Amino acid sequence: MKRSKFLKSSVLGLASLSMIRLKTEDQISEKSTNLIDPNLGFNHLPNPKTYPMKNSLLIKADSRGHANHGWLDTNHTFSFANYYNPERMHFGVLRVINDDYIAAGAGFGTHPHENMEIITIPFEGDLEHKDSMGHKEVIKHGDVQVMSAGTGIYHSEYNANKDKAVKLFQIWVFPDKRNVEPRYDQITLDTSKMKNQFMQILSPNPEDDGVWIHQNAWFDMGDFEAGKKLNHKLRAPQSNGVYAMVVDGKFKINGQELEYRDGLGLWEINEIEIESLEKGRLLLMEVPMQLN
Repeated sequence: MKRSKFLKSSVLGLASLSMIRLKTEDQISEKSTNLIDPNLGFNHLPNPKTYPMKNSLLIKADSRGHANHGWLDTNHTFSFANYYNPERMHFGVLRVINDDYIAAGAGFGTHPHENMEIITIPFEGDLEHKDSMGHKEVIKHGDVQVMSAGTGIYHSEYNANKDKAVKLFQIWVFPDKRNVEPRYDQITLDTSKMKNQFMQILSPNPEDDGVWIHQNAWFDMGDFEAGKKLNHKLRAPQSNGVYAMVVDGKFKINGQELEYRDGLGLWEINEIEIESLEKGRLLLMEVPMQLN
């Protein structure tokens, strides 16, 4: 797939997302794809503030796209809905990282997806999920949910509680196979295995630890005490990069300090050096830098 088509498809994929109580002007339309510069590469325009070192992408938490709809307070790492930044369309096949706060009793009405791998990780509260495959589940803190949208699904997501908010990451990854049969999976993590080490929570292998997706990608998450140092090796450094997202705390990765909800993408490397500057949780997303 040509780069321009890849960029266009990443925006068009959002056009099908209709969110309850959001106005139509908050949706990215097909017309908006004309704004995309076809000469942009996968990591877009060089900017000293955004690219602090070679082959890197730094996105500070307070520079993300933000929207507060009352019932939904959300921050977008990459362009999404009515947030558009041509320098932040995606990181390789990693298309969306939405940091969502959903008010008590509120949520997303029934809406469609197709040909996207969708991962949801709650950090507080409970999220009720219903879909056209017949699933009705509640996703809790400590769970990881995945949907392979494939040929197409409809689903809804609501805060299952009437008295407290739910906080979560929703992450979208372009698949390496199109028009697969839609599927759903959900697991509960043994978070004790994340103490001062990374735990694999996603991979391309159905027989491996964590959930799996149709992509040569691996997600790892760990809880670290202050002062811990470790090196993390990429599984497929010849094709993949890694995007690190600070869930909580403060870390240093390859010399770059990162605070709460900061993100750092690195590519053309074999491993990364990590130091926890204070107690916290770190999510690593290793993904291909090119779309198959």
